[in-house]
Amino acid sequence: MKVAEIKELTMDELVKKIRIAKQDLADLNFKHSLNQLENPMMIRHLRKEIARMQTIVTEKQMLEQK
Repeated sequence: MKVAEIKELTMDELVKKIRIAKQDLADLNFKHSLNQLENPMMIRHLRKEIARMQTIVTEKQMLEQK
Protein backbone atom coordinates (compact mmCIF):
# COMPACT_ATOMS: atom_id res chain seq x y z
CA MET A 1 0.00 0.00 0.00
CA LYS A 2 1.09 3.51 -0.68
CA VAL A 3 1.12 6.20 1.98
CA ALA A 4 -1.78 8.06 0.38
CA GLU A 5 -3.90 4.91 0.48
CA ILE A 6 -2.99 4.30 4.12
CA LYS A 7 -3.92 7.87 5.11
CA GLU A 8 -7.41 7.41 3.67
CA LEU A 9 -8.16 4.54 6.06
CA THR A 10 -9.92 5.06 9.38
CA MET A 11 -8.20 4.27 12.68
CA ASP A 12 -10.17 1.03 13.09
CA GLU A 13 -9.24 -0.13 9.61
CA LEU A 14 -5.57 0.71 10.25
CA VAL A 15 -5.49 -1.19 13.52
CA LYS A 16 -7.11 -4.20 11.85
CA LYS A 17 -4.65 -4.10 8.93
CA ILE A 18 -1.69 -3.82 11.31
CA ARG A 19 -2.92 -6.83 13.29
CA ILE A 20 -3.33 -8.88 10.11
CA ALA A 21 0.07 -7.79 8.78
CA LYS A 22 1.76 -8.78 12.05
CA GLN A 23 0.17 -12.23 11.85
CA ASP A 24 1.35 -12.54 8.25
CA LEU A 25 4.85 -11.50 9.31
CA ALA A 26 4.90 -14.16 12.02
CA ASP A 27 3.83 -16.76 9.44
CA LEU A 28 6.55 -15.62 7.03
CA ASN A 29 9.20 -15.77 9.75
CA PHE A 30 8.09 -19.28 10.65
CA LYS A 31 8.22 -20.42 7.04
CA HIS A 32 11.62 -18.75 6.64
CA SER A 33 12.96 -20.69 9.61
CA LEU A 34 11.88 -23.90 7.89
CA ASN A 35 13.48 -22.80 4.59
CA GLN A 36 10.12 -22.91 2.82
CA LEU A 37 10.00 -19.26 1.82
CA GLU A 38 10.38 -18.56 -1.89
CA ASN A 39 11.01 -14.83 -1.54
CA PRO A 40 12.68 -13.80 1.75
CA MET A 41 12.44 -10.14 0.73
CA MET A 42 8.73 -10.33 1.55
CA ILE A 43 9.68 -10.20 5.24
CA ARG A 44 11.45 -6.87 4.76
CA HIS A 45 8.58 -5.49 2.67
CA LEU A 46 5.99 -6.47 5.27
CA ARG A 47 8.01 -5.00 8.15
CA LYS A 48 8.26 -1.69 6.31
CA GLU A 49 4.55 -1.71 5.51
CA ILE A 50 3.73 -2.27 9.19
CA ALA A 51 6.03 0.60 10.14
CA ARG A 52 4.32 2.88 7.61
CA MET A 53 0.90 2.05 8.99
CA GLN A 54 2.04 2.55 12.59
CA THR A 55 3.50 5.93 11.66
CA ILE A 56 0.19 7.03 10.15
CA VAL A 57 -1.64 5.83 13.29
CA THR A 58 0.70 7.94 15.43
CA GLU A 59 0.18 10.98 13.19
CA LYS A 60 -3.60 10.60 13.39
CA GLN A 61 -3.44 10.27 17.17
CA MET A 62 -1.36 13.44 17.42
CA LEU A 63 -3.87 15.32 15.27
CA GLU A 64 -6.76 14.12 17.43
CA GLN A 65 -5.08 15.42 20.58
CA LYS A 66 -4.77 18.95 19.21
